[in-house]
Amino acid sequence: MTAEIINIGDEILIGQINNSNAQWLAQQLRKIGVDTIKMLSIADKPEAIAEALANVQADIILTTGGLGPTKDDLTKQSIADFFQDELIHHPEIEAHIKKMFAKMDYPYTENNHGQSYVPSQAKILWNHYGTAPGMWIENKSKVYIFMPGVPFEMKHIFEQEALPRIKQKYQLPILYHKTVTVFGIGESLLAHRIENWENQLPKEISLAYLPHPGRIRLRLSIKGNHKEKLIEIVEREVQKLKQNIPDLSISEEVENLELALHQKLTDSKQSIAFAESCTGGLLVSHLAQIPGASVFLKGGIVAYGTDIKINMLQIPKQLINRHSVVSEEVAKAMAENIRRMMHADFGVATTGNAGPTKGDSNAEVGTCIIAIADKNNVQAYRFLHGQPREKAVNRTVSKAYELMLKWIKNNR
Repeated sequence: MTAEIINIGDEILIGQINNSNAQWLAQQLRKIGVDTIKMLSIADKPEAIAEALANVQADIILTTGGLGPTKDDLTKQSIADFFQDELIHHPEIEAHIKKMFAKMDYPYTENNHGQSYVPSQAKILWNHYGTAPGMWIENKSKVYIFMPGVPFEMKHIFEQEALPRIKQKYQLPILYHKTVTVFGIGESLLAHRIENWENQLPKEISLAYLPHPGRIRLRLSIKGNHKEKLIEIVEREVQKLKQNIPDLSISEEVENLELALHQKLTDSKQSIAFAESCTGGLLVSHLAQIPGASVFLKGGIVAYGTDIKINMLQIPKQLINRHSVVSEEVAKAMAENIRRMMHADFGVATTGNAGPTKGDSNAEVGTCIIAIADKNNVQAYRFLHGQPREKAVNRTVSKAYELMLKWIKNNR
C-alpha cells in the first residue's frame, strides 16, 4: 500500500512556513504500514493542482492546504474540475460553521458560506476545529483525501475521520521498526564493518542508515501479519549486529550522545565536571537540560580566556607559555584540575581554535583538543574539525561525549 502527500500553498514555496504537515502525515502512514513514495509542494493555482493530481501513482493521495474562505483559495473548484464534477451546497456544513461562529461571537460572511460547498462525489470529513471540511473522493481505484493546511485541524481530520476509513477500506500489514544507535563512528566505516551482517539480513528486513554528528542510527523495518514474530526476527538480527561491533557504544533506548552519557553516569553512580574553552559551556548545558542530571553533574567552568585558565583553573603560566593554550599538556591539566576542584570522578576539558581567527595559539583553525581525567589516568586527544566555526564546536561537543562513553566502557 502506497501514498503520496501533496501540500498546496504559496507560503510553503516561498519558505514562509515549514512543511511540517508532510512530515507528520508520513509518520502516521508509516505506523499503519503505508509507504509514502512521494511528497510534493505546489502553488495554489488550478494548473498546478490539476497537474499534480493527474500524475499520482500511489493508492492513497493526501493533500493539505488551499481550502480557506478567501478568493485566492482555488483548490476546491480545481478539485471539482479535475474530477469533472460540480460543487454542491451542504446545509449541515453551513449550520456547523454558523454554530461555531456564534459561539465565538464572529460575524458570518459570504466567504464562509462558500466553505459549505464541496464536490458532489466527495464524502465529508468533519472538521470540528475549523470551518473548512475535509473531503474523501474515490476515483479509479484510488482514494483522494483533501484536508485544510492548519496543522491542528489537519491532524484532527486525519486521526478522527480519514484514518478509520483507511483502516476499514484496506487490509493493512503490521509495520515494525527498531532503531539502534551506534556512537563514535562514521557512516562509511560502519557500513564497511557490518557489510557481512547487512548482506545476510533476512530479505523481509529493510535497513536504513540515518547519520547524525557523533552517531549513526540504524533502522530495521519489517512488515507482516504477526507482530510477535516480526519482533522476534528483528531482535535476533540486533543481537548479531552487537556481536559484529563489540568495541562500539550501541544503544537501543536513546538516540543522542548526551542521553547515552546521562544514562551511563546515572547507572554507574559516577560524577563528572567540565572545564570548557572552545565549547563555551555547551557540554554542561546539554547535559543540564536533561532531567536528573544533578545526580552526576558537578558543574563546570567556562575558561574561554587564557587568564581564566591561569587564575581559576590554576593552570601554570609556564605550561601555557611552553606549549600554548591549544595543547595536549594544557588540556590534561584542565581536566585534572577541574576533577580535583569539583571532587568529581571524571574531569573533561576542551581547548582549541574554533575560528575564524587563531586567538592565543598558532594551532590550525578548527583544531580541538579534548582531555579526560579520572583518579588514575589522564588522556588527551587532538582533532581537526575544520570550518565553519559552528561545525567545529558542535563536532567537539559530540566527540567529547563519545570519548566519555568509551572511557566508561573501557574502564569498568
